[in-house]
Amino acid sequence: MFLASGVVLVLEILGVRLLAPYVGLTLETTTSIIGVVLAAIAAGSALGGRAADRFDPRLLLTVLLAGGGVLALFTAPLVRLLGEQDVGAVVVAAVALVPPAAVLSAVTPTVARLQLRDLERSGTVVGRLSAWATAGALAGTFGAGFVLVPLLSVTASLLIAGGLLIVTGLAFGAYARTIGVGEAAAVVLLAAGAVAALLAVSSPCEVESDYHCATVTADPARAAGRVLTLDDLRHSYVDLADPRHLEFEYVRWIADSVEALRPGPLDAVFVGGGGFTLPRWLLVERPGSRAHVLEVDGDVTALARRRLGLRTSRSLSVTTGDARVTLRRVPSSSADVVVGDAFGAEAVPWHLATAEWMKDVRRVLRPGGLYALNVIDRGPLSLFRAQAATLLREFGDVRAVALPGPSGPNLVLLASERPLPRTVGSTARGARTFDRRGVRRLAGDEEPLRDDDAPADQLLTAG
Repeated sequence: MFLASGVVLVLEILGVRLLAPYVGLTLETTTSIIGVVLAAIAAGSALGGRAADRFDPRLLLTVLLAGGGVLALFTAPLVRLLGEQDVGAVVVAAVALVPPAAVLSAVTPTVARLQLRDLERSGTVVGRLSAWATAGALAGTFGAGFVLVPLLSVTASLLIAGGLLIVTGLAFGAYARTIGVGEAAAVVLLAAGAVAALLAVSSPCEVESDYHCATVTADPARAAGRVLTLDDLRHSYVDLADPRHLEFEYVRWIADSVEALRPGPLDAVFVGGGGFTLPRWLLVERPGSRAHVLEVDGDVTALARRRLGLRTSRSLSVTTGDARVTLRRVPSSSADVVVGDAFGAEAVPWHLATAEWMKDVRRVLRPGGLYALNVIDRGPLSLFRAQAATLLREFGDVRAVALPGPSGPNLVLLASERPLPRTVGSTARGARTFDRRGVRRLAGDEEPLRDDDAPADQLLTAG
């Protein structure tokens, strides 16, 4: 029970890593995974109890443990095959995670059937078994979050979890004499097939970090061009030969806005590193500048060093950690520019979009400093309007740059405590710009985001 319950929670956490490259790391993704696993636990418990009353519980326990192990090995191949079909997070999670979670959840009522011999002690027995199952779930949660995901690939983690279940099932079957040599051989052959499928369907990730599935690919149209993809989002473009080359439209808009500030070296804080495109552009374009990057994912920084030519120095420094925490260590009035380009899937992490966060950004900026925020939104632009409303509340001057596109507009918000130079945001090529009045009209009656109420994912998908 301890092992079975633990593996169910391991599968739930690994499911987030498995689905993220195909459907993104959003509230919808995690909700889908948690929901289908809970449904599987309920179904497995109910059906397992019925089966335990009809069949020999010892034989059933052997089948459940070994079968659950085989099904656990199949989760990654199923996600990787279905993920390419664009069928949605709920469908992928249900097909891949419900079978093993349901089978393993049937272990608890089966063990209860074996243990309940005296009705006068039924409460004690059920309570003890429930405690063991919960302890296993806790061990699986902490083991996955603090050991498996940080140290091992998803494939290796599944091999360990599935292997433990299969070995335990076969060992129990031999001990209880419910399985013979032929049956054991069949289980081993089935497990070998599952392992082969797991290894054959390769992971789309070059690096599986605590936060992202990261890959770097070459641009066939530009010899030195490299694209960094985090989960399912093209995050950064780097030209290894020319740091002045800015491929993405929004990056050029932010660069144009920075150029409109006072001449000479600038001190800048970048929230989100990714490919470190803008920090490197700044150091070349404004010699003597200093760029301080706050990047949550140390593995992405390591990948940028290895594949994207990143070289850190006194001029370009990196602090690893969540920006909500690390920005507090940045001295007040120390930056001319703060650039917000941190994303979880397509949304700015909600705690980096609230009025409380903006206050800390404003603290770091010097008088007249620029805060440039990249926003991805679509449909009725509910998230963009909420972020605009938040900036209008915290900054004296707010502007916006937008370019309509087939998959939704590209959007950048620009803000300062003091009136910005007229040229800030006005030179963006092919884009429409909005002054403070225009931004206020865009924001409409949208409420500012606060730590107490910041539904970034819901606003992103609204409409």
